[in-house]
Amino acid sequence: MKIKVCGLRDAENIKEIAALSPDFVGFIFYDQSPRFVGEELDADVVKALPRSIRKVGVFVNASPDFILRNVKKYDLQYVQLHGTETPEYCRSLRNRGISLIKAFRVDESFNFSMLNNYKMQCDFFLFDAKGDQPGGNGVRFDWSLLNRYDNEKPFFISGGIGLDNLDQLTALKDMKLYGVDVNSQVETAPGVKDVEKVKELIHRLRPVEHEEIV
Repeated sequence: MKIKVCGLRDAENIKEIAALSPDFVGFIFYDQSPRFVGEELDADVVKALPRSIRKVGVFVNASPDFILRNVKKYDLQYVQLHGTETPEYCRSLRNRGISLIKAFRVDESFNFSMLNNYKMQCDFFLFDAKGDQPGGNGVRFDWSLLNRYDNEKPFFISGGIGLDNLDQLTALKDMKLYGVDVNSQVETAPGVKDVEKVKELIHRLRPVEHEEIV
């Protein structure tokens, strides 16, 4: 089970979270988000992170040039698209060497068949709850809806994941659940992660991976 901690921006907090060795860390480049990196994100701190921690930039309907500029500035390994980006848009980024995570907001009316158009363009999908914001709403969607997913592309699960509902991830054990994406449920304030909560979350999720290997 891979662990992605998203919505970081404070230099000291980034270092504290990195010391816990999550698999991915995410930085939000969407100016309507309360976790928008703005001018706060220190490029030197981000680029100095261990190579074992994959760096993800989160964008919402951004221009390709804006994305590529930040990929270069912060040495990002993945771009996560959290808007209404089309398959053609994804293809154009992929053709420029960008590894992609495409996020989708899921509710009862979500049409899983439309994912077929994105499969060739993306490395992973991310399924999040539908809310007022493109992400970071802190609410969970009905994970049983993923039974409608054909399970061909590995995916992250996001939306309201915290210490109180980790056990419910077992409902997805037979699917290609690649990792969890945590954000607002492990914060002390928007953009500032609770180090102890993240530490406990990693401790609780990582043994599951070890048991499967055995």
